[in-house]
Amino acid sequence: MARMPSAERRRQLTEAAIRAMTRDGVARTTTRSIAREAGVSLSVFHYCFDSKQALLESVIAAITDHSVTVVKEAIRPRATVRETVRAGFQAYWDHVCAHPGEHMLTYELTQYALRQPGFEHLARAQYELYADTYAALIEQLRRLMGFEPAVPVPVLARYLAALTDGLTLGFLARGDDASAAELLDLITDQVAGLLREDVRR
Repeated sequence: MARMPSAERRRQLTEAAIRAMTRDGVARTTTRSIAREAGVSLSVFHYCFDSKQALLESVIAAITDHSVTVVKEAIRPRATVRETVRAGFQAYWDHVCAHPGEHMLTYELTQYALRQPGFEHLARAQYELYADTYAALIEQLRRLMGFEPAVPVPVLARYLAALTDGLTLGFLARGDDASAAELLDLITDQVAGLLREDVRR
């Protein structure tokens, strides 16, 4: 087995855990099955993660980063703020459609954390991460387009997290994204309406 930096090994094991949990479910995924998925020994796994909580925290952060990365790439200056916002939502939605199992896993992780004594804080941290992620995206949009939210950024961030969370769960339950374009347009219109030109520019 080739040696690699511990941070890289953690990423390797985290991605292996995501694949295993997506396939088998959180409760049925063991440290042994994750190590096997990653092609490493069990001792390597325990060297990188000293607890299941640490592993789940890493999994939640990695899954969030997967979709955030494509959204960040999509948010670049366009003709209007609405077009820029719409492109970001579309990039997220394309990721949902391409990786439904991964997004389904996020809900399973939430339920698992809420039902497992001592793990409840992971569910709270998961949704705080979602809000923090949207706050960072709003800041990226503000810098690029020179617009300011008409409501406090933390409020708008939580609102967007709740909207996309519900939209994603609805798609996973129905298995049909036929109405997604209309809903994304509606969300985009709402967000664009909450942005105003920065008079300081």
